[in-house]
Amino acid sequence: MVSRIRTRFWDPSGTRYGIPTYPRHLVPPHLLTLHQLAAQGLRPGPQGAQAQALWRGRRPGPPRVRAISLYDVRFALPKRTPSPRRRTDIFKTSRTCPECLIDVGYVLPRHLGVCLDCAEEAAA
Repeated sequence: MVSRIRTRFWDPSGTRYGIPTYPRHLVPPHLLTLHQLAAQGLRPGPQGAQAQALWRGRRPGPPRVRAISLYDVRFALPKRTPSPRRRTDIFKTSRTCPECLIDVGYVLPRHLGVCLDCAEEAAA
């Protein structure tokens, strides 16, 4: 016997939710999440979300329905890789403090946005 939760989220035609919907553990193998695509070296490309997976959240409080978008692996494209020049530009900008304009020799903490010395001065 299939549980009520599974039948509640089972809508492969998309009539109830407007997009094909599956319970979390019954997703067809050709539909993947963004993280699963990235792990295979793929990106969604021009396609939008092809389906969704729904499940009931287990956090305390009122019951919530959780959702995640699914993309068809057959329409996915290979991930883009930056050119060597772009890669060095990214590396340099992530090490240069926007306050003091010095290459600090380490990647700036994202939560600060500046080097540790500038963050210390701002806190004082």
